[in-house]
Amino acid sequence: MNIEIRNDAGSRGAARAVRISDVNLYYGQQHVLKDINLEIRPGEFFAFLGPSGCGKTTLLRLIAGFNHARQGKVVIGGDDILDMPPWKREIGMVFQSYALWPHMTVAQNVAFGLEERRLRKAEVERRVNAALDLVGLKHLAERRPAQLSGGQQQRVALARTIAIEPRVLLLDEPLSNLDAKMRVEVRRELRELQQRLHLTTIFVTHDQEEANTVCDRIAVFNEGRIQQVGTPMGLYEKPANLFVANFLGTANILGGSVTGGGNSRRFDVSGAGSIPIPAHADVPEGAKLVLRPQYVAIGVDEPGSVSLPGRIAHREFLGATVRYGVQVGTATVLVDAPFHSGGSLLEAGRETTIGFKPESALWLAD
Repeated sequence: MNIEIRNDAGSRGAARAVRISDVNLYYGQQHVLKDINLEIRPGEFFAFLGPSGCGKTTLLRLIAGFNHARQGKVVIGGDDILDMPPWKREIGMVFQSYALWPHMTVAQNVAFGLEERRLRKAEVERRVNAALDLVGLKHLAERRPAQLSGGQQQRVALARTIAIEPRVLLLDEPLSNLDAKMRVEVRRELRELQQRLHLTTIFVTHDQEEANTVCDRIAVFNEGRIQQVGTPMGLYEKPANLFVANFLGTANILGGSVTGGGNSRRFDVSGAGSIPIPAHADVPEGAKLVLRPQYVAIGVDEPGSVSLPGRIAHREFLGATVRYGVQVGTATVLVDAPFHSGGSLLEAGRETTIGFKPESALWLAD
């Protein structure tokens, strides 16, 4: 039997764009969301990423209709929904807690939203079967939530949301209650399901690995503002500021000062030495030197690279790599070195140098 969830008014592939314009939101006198402008493309898997309290969940709840902004627009598929009540927005939301009814079976939980919409019994049954089939839980339809694993409960919550055929799917930290191994498995399932449905999806998380692995683009939030929007790789390679660089992956940040001018500019690293700044590099006022651990080597002097003296402070065995902490001036620089079976490891306290190519450095300010 061919079971299908119809996306948006019964037509598969009718994914909607989400446009947020000039949104400001206050809790009393506290300015929580500040001048939010964002375009999310039809069918895109988009992440709101940032630390706790940065505004990402507040914006998600605003889209869902649970928060209200004093000004701005939220447009889905051409309709401004900012003043609509939640139940008229045709938006599906999976909460962090899953919010399953413990006294209902899996099938009854999935059917709940459909029955509230007073759909015909045959249509409710069709959609419940389709949603459970999509998430691979049709065989558990008569179980109750307490009889399911955390991953299965998460999929029930997702099926319940998909069943109402929303225009946009909102996911509020849906993997936070799962163990590390289950998170990897379920996030892969989420991505595959989203692609099959071609459903515009917004995913809130504070975990950069989750955002990097499943999302097409990411908006990085901090203190109520969007710091940067881009693809995972683009944000990692070309962060707009120190916050983005430090939040997306591991970054070494070295303070210092710029001396000279033109093609003779140099960066004096605090307490460690001086390195040339590439002629094409854009160095904003107050910039710091940012290095990713994989672009730094220990005790290697290659053509075109620069070196700074240091001392091994500590090391961590990570399986495929060994991460060394090297004291360089007033900073500890993390260096990722490939691990080879039988190879010798450097001991703490050893004097050494770190080397890197100036082209691999970033020059960023706050």
